[in-house]
Amino acid sequence: MKFTALAAAALAMTFGNAALADAHSGKVKIGLITTLTGGGAALGVDTRDGFMLAIDQAANDAVEVVVEDDQRKPDVAVQVADKMIQSDKVDILTGIVWSNLAMAVAPAANAQGKFYISTNAAPAQLAGKGCNKDYFAVSYQNDNMHEAAGAHATASGYTNAFILAPNYPAGQDSLTGFKRLYEGELAGELYTKLGQTDYAAEIAQIRASGADSIFFFLPGGMGISFLKQYADSGIELPVIGPSFSFDQGILQAVGDAALGIHNTSQWNKDIDNPTNKAFVETFQETYDRLPTLYAAQAFDTANLILAAAGQADIADRDAFRAALKAADFNSVRGKFRFGNNQHPIQDIYVREVIKEGDVYTNKIISTILTDHQDVYAADCGLSD
Repeated sequence: MKFTALAAAALAMTFGNAALADAHSGKVKIGLITTLTGGGAALGVDTRDGFMLAIDQAANDAVEVVVEDDQRKPDVAVQVADKMIQSDKVDILTGIVWSNLAMAVAPAANAQGKFYISTNAAPAQLAGKGCNKDYFAVSYQNDNMHEAAGAHATASGYTNAFILAPNYPAGQDSLTGFKRLYEGELAGELYTKLGQTDYAAEIAQIRASGADSIFFFLPGGMGISFLKQYADSGIELPVIGPSFSFDQGILQAVGDAALGIHNTSQWNKDIDNPTNKAFVETFQETYDRLPTLYAAQAFDTANLILAAAGQADIADRDAFRAALKAADFNSVRGKFRFGNNQHPIQDIYVREVIKEGDVYTNKIISTILTDHQDVYAADCGLSD
């Protein structure tokens, strides 16, 4: 792999000499389970590519990664995880995009003495009373982007929002999160089917609702379908969503219908720090596309694991866990730290969809939440 001077400098800053060296006799074996085929595959491909970019850059022979496809099916994810634990003898599981799959895999992996380090899915059930010393979420807690959207809707003066999301754990967390920091009334609240592509009925309800704005969480192809159908409907209500519905892949598919929409995220390609600049540059150089949130989170997850592996032997679980908790690496987000429940405390931004040349993308326009921690941390028995 070819590196620019900027990428090489940021790489050295991210790891330091100790983490790049095989500092311990024990090897670390990682099982990356993600969605590589079927619906939602683009999100899993970005997750894999972001994770493997960091692994390839580190060139650390002590770290091995096994990659498997979960097909966005909980039973397949469980089978793959069992194989990785029993046959491949992995030390760490990671990579799952979807919260219903994470709920099927992460607690069972922790019960078998394995670390689960989430690149994306972070359901409420695992952040509060169900937190576990061997479970880390590098991404966020599921409610966070939606809480930020609710705060932004309030700050924008909207008082009668119509909200909708798919009926699965992350969708439920999304509407809960939005309502937590939104101070207005609701013109309507709907749960759609996971994987749904026809939103004619929902759009008809929005039209008749008297709403002054719309909040929706529909990741992957669901968001593409909704945005196109909404644009064709002629309804001109302002739309707010989380980053998951406005990532690079979705924006290219939706096109002009997404321009000007505000969405919330803890990462964007224009965050101004050397690690993020190098990540965006090398990801685009390597894969010939701009990175998404999923790729950025996976890149951070891999770098967290690599940093921990440079500080502690995986065989010493307490020491390795402490190294993970310390999060001693340079994040693409800039500042990064874990709360007591091992979910990030971080800034969340409002982004606006723009067009740069022929490419639809996002730019940060404000910080809506600073050093934000999820509400479930108060119910977690782990200490800081």
